[in-house]
Amino acid sequence: MPMLIGVPRETAAGERRVAVVPEVAKKYLALGAELRIEAQAGAASSCSDADYVGASVAADAAELYGSAQVLLKVAPPTIQEIAAMKPGTVLIGYLQPYQDAARIKALNERTITSFAVELIPRISRAQSMDALSSQAAVAGYLCTLIAANACPKFFPMLTYAAGTIRPARVLVIGAGVAGLQAIATAKRLGAVVEGYDVRPETREQIESLGAKFVDVGVSAAGTGGYARELTEDEKRLQAEKLGKAVALADVLITTAAIPGKRSPVIITEAMVAGMKNGAVVVDMAAEGGGNVAGTRADQTVQVGGVTIFGPTNLPSRMPVHASEMYAKNLFNFLSPFIKGGELALDWEDAIIAGSCLTRDGELKHEGVKKVLGGSL
Repeated sequence: MPMLIGVPRETAAGERRVAVVPEVAKKYLALGAELRIEAQAGAASSCSDADYVGASVAADAAELYGSAQVLLKVAPPTIQEIAAMKPGTVLIGYLQPYQDAARIKALNERTITSFAVELIPRISRAQSMDALSSQAAVAGYLCTLIAANACPKFFPMLTYAAGTIRPARVLVIGAGVAGLQAIATAKRLGAVVEGYDVRPETREQIESLGAKFVDVGVSAAGTGGYARELTEDEKRLQAEKLGKAVALADVLITTAAIPGKRSPVIITEAMVAGMKNGAVVVDMAAEGGGNVAGTRADQTVQVGGVTIFGPTNLPSRMPVHASEMYAKNLFNFLSPFIKGGELALDWEDAIIAGSCLTRDGELKHEGVKKVLGGSL
């Protein structure tokens, strides 16, 4: 009998994305699976129930959770949502594995087999499944638009009858997917752009986008594509040289986040105090505490003449394309294991094994075990 894939309507405050869009729904159906969406699941992403041709519609969440064998979500489920799931359900989505021991306990109590998109291994074969990267690209783009909208200067050079207006100077901290997208967007808008990252291999990527690399003489190359934490001496050297670039910037965008850990504070109070009057800061790492001293999540803070924005869950502000990208990531993760409409997970597969959070009532991910320790 074909498995039933369920797609609930997201209930987290401000969440407008959906885990399956109509285009991807057709692909699941073509593999022989059944699909059921909760009524209005895609409404905030401009997808009507009628757009999901071939899928059934559940009147409410209780009906969906009580029938689905596989659940595809965006935001982590609440304890109440987990309690409504059938024992043995397969759950795939954001699960914030390092942050919420209570959620993991609830998943284990219901013997939910859960896969966290945050844990998908960063290997070549998994690139098309990398939801963190796809959503970071959305966030990087939007950070730049927020900055451009708030900046009291033109981004591009402007020539008019009385002379020439110089372009704004934009500095982007962090050259991961979000940072590179922010750099590319700022360049398209005509700004003079500089980029900085503690990983030396990013220099070529930054310069390939037409930006100047800020070299502070500190390398923090880490493992798995992430930067390692700097020593105190390295932080002092970084602050000294980076402070000069910050002082010249009209716009500062910071994107440095470490999964499962607090965002590193890179821009100190002294650096903020040294910025120009009218300068704008957009701290994409606000949800993890922020890269900038003074950042407050979901708030706009005025520090002297500097305005600091701390937006969170940016991809939800562009739900149509963010949902499309996320839905394709989940399909690429799940589809290789749909055989004749049924789910056949390969536990020897590195991606399946590496992204599994809970199974058979146990926490399976060793990295999460180390972080949460005795809290489970």
